[in-house]
Amino acid sequence: MSTAKLVLHNYFRSSSAYRVRIALHLKGLPFEYASVQLNRNGGEQFNPANSERNPQQLVPVLSDGDIDISQSLAIIEYLDETYPAVPLLPSAPRERAKVRQLSLAMACDIHPLNNLRVLKYLTGPLGADDAAKAAWIDHWHVTGLTALETELARDTQRGRFCVGDTPTMADCCLVPQLFAASRFGLDLAPFPTLRAIDAACQELPEFQLAHPARQPDSE
Repeated sequence: MSTAKLVLHNYFRSSSAYRVRIALHLKGLPFEYASVQLNRNGGEQFNPANSERNPQQLVPVLSDGDIDISQSLAIIEYLDETYPAVPLLPSAPRERAKVRQLSLAMACDIHPLNNLRVLKYLTGPLGADDAAKAAWIDHWHVTGLTALETELARDTQRGRFCVGDTPTMADCCLVPQLFAASRFGLDLAPFPTLRAIDAACQELPEFQLAHPARQPDSE
């Protein structure tokens, strides 16, 4: 097990970084917060040091000793395997698969379509105006969250949280996704199951500590 200090290179409003902060707090792992300002100085993610750390020029990146790990779900699974206390993936294959399924639905199918670099390309080279951008954001959020609501509302594996009665990686993904949807003005009333799980998460101090408003680079 690594004993080096963990450093999280992240941005307060990044949904993927938010996921990892939740995971770190749930596991009780101290970490250094290294801010990468995505909207300042031309985007600090493009600086040479950050580009060397992650050629994708994205956040988050977790540095653990001499290794740098990008991609939020890979980071969370690494944390679960390296620091197994407070597991974020269930031990049973069936529940473990469900957690991964839900997490990937959010991290791969919903979030990327409304990510900063996608929206900048939409309004830049593709010439979309603000109304078209808003319609794009709304469409992909509604499409993804509707499917997720249907899935979880009927799922017998769901408990107080996405899978069972303790938080998992899926909850680490859900809370930031709903935060992002709300920030873009989406009405969450049609998603009562998602809102109930989110409310259960928000009661926990670990989720509260990870909130974007609580971060040192919050604006």
